[in-house]
Amino acid sequence: MENQNPSLKQIAINYGLLLALVSIVLLVIIYVTNIEKNLVMSIVSMALTIFLLFSAIKAYRQGNGGFLKLGEGLKVGLATAAIAGVVAGFYTYLHYSFVYPEYIDVILQEAQEGMSKAEGMTEEQKEQALKFTEKFTTPFVMSTVSLIGNLFFGFIISLFSGLILKRDNPNEM
Repeated sequence: MENQNPSLKQIAINYGLLLALVSIVLLVIIYVTNIEKNLVMSIVSMALTIFLLFSAIKAYRQGNGGFLKLGEGLKVGLATAAIAGVVAGFYTYLHYSFVYPEYIDVILQEAQEGMSKAEGMTEEQKEQALKFTEKFTTPFVMSTVSLIGNLFFGFIISLFSGLILKRDNPNEM
């Protein structure tokens, strides 16, 4: 079969935007239902991420005459994860800046309660830990961590997907 050279860019954009939309919808569902720490939502989110990244790599392979090199799979998966991460990260910033800014107060309150129960820490250490938590619970940092997380898990998922879908073209040497 002839190599049709599918558009990595178009596949990454399509699946990346779809993955970002799924991430945003899940964040909104979590906000509306007030279930920040929910195992089921975490599993659903991870399953959909795996499915969409795998599907993007599979679509690339199908457009490439059924052939896929591991490096191509990694490129498609990482590009998809990057696009999803940037869009979802931007929404995360807006969400925690304007839609639900009080969530940061919730996090800080939980951290403060946890610190008050911590044994073996001096008051100075507890205060230092709380200041550290405050620095990392800004909308910008939360959206940046979201992007980095997308890229990290995108790499892992793309690596395994690429290994599963890898099929060398016997005509290429």
